[in-house]
Amino acid sequence: MPLPVEMRFIDLPSFGEPEVMTIAKGPLPAVRPGEILVKVEAAGINRPDVQQRKGAYPPPKDASPILGLEIAGEVAALGEGVSEFRLGDKVCALANGGGYAEYCVVPAGQALFWPKDYDAVRAAALPETFFTVWANLFQMAGLTEGESVLIHGGTSGIGTTAIQLAKAFGATIYATAGSREKCEACERLGATRGIDYKTEDFTAVIREVTGGKGVDVVLDMIGAAYLEKNLSVLAKDGCLSIIAFLGGNVAENVNLSPIMVKRLTVTGSTMRPRTADEKRAIRDDLQAEVWPLLGEGAVAPVIHTVLPFEQVVEAHRLMETSTHIGKIVVTL
Repeated sequence: MPLPVEMRFIDLPSFGEPEVMTIAKGPLPAVRPGEILVKVEAAGINRPDVQQRKGAYPPPKDASPILGLEIAGEVAALGEGVSEFRLGDKVCALANGGGYAEYCVVPAGQALFWPKDYDAVRAAALPETFFTVWANLFQMAGLTEGESVLIHGGTSGIGTTAIQLAKAFGATIYATAGSREKCEACERLGATRGIDYKTEDFTAVIREVTGGKGVDVVLDMIGAAYLEKNLSVLAKDGCLSIIAFLGGNVAENVNLSPIMVKRLTVTGSTMRPRTADEKRAIRDDLQAEVWPLLGEGAVAPVIHTVLPFEQVVEAHRLMETSTHIGKIVVTL
């Protein structure tokens, strides 16, 4: 079937509140060598989308300015040199941008086949969170079997993914969340203890449950507001992995001595600026280590809400309330 000349996409004519997003029509993106064109059936909503909408997270120079970093759908065209996919294949992909559209171009090295028995909604809930968690928690922080981890934001898309993967690979998990209901959700997913950060001091809880030892890894999306506390709860030779700055990116009057005394590592990264080769390496790891777990049902995306493409404004509003548990997905 020939491709259409135009597609619908979510336009961002100005930065601001969710209402600035509108549905527009424009040409399909051109497919460059090494890329695939995907007819999008579902797209995940992520906090970087919200930040870009506000003007705080500009896309890389060579990326689409259209919002959207994860998609699922059908391969509609192949760029020169692509041999790992065929027309009609069902794939999900980490996009560099352009996911809020009927068609999206992605590097072939950032795409994976849908796990066994998955549909577009479940597949679209995978790429951004699984790439991020795998890179930061396992590749960089080196979480291994028998170690312990504290995961902040346990009921976010990142959090629900991190809890399940940490459990699957044999770690002991503690997770913070903003209500007793959310803490119980973390525990159902595999956390030994959910910690309500609104009513409990997570540093005191971690000291108690670990007998004063601390945890081997902290996966943090808060940043400056939690820096000193995170350093205090790490065990010797522990690692703090920072993936976002919801609590600010400038920390003042922080005691850094635990880094030296306990030989700590502090690391962090963002996914979008990574090179295509770096993302392909993460993709290959996921394909080998994680996709079989998804196919077996040992790990699964937690999906809070599915909305039609036309309700993307409502999807962003929901994301900003932080009341959701798991992923928000829009369908086309």
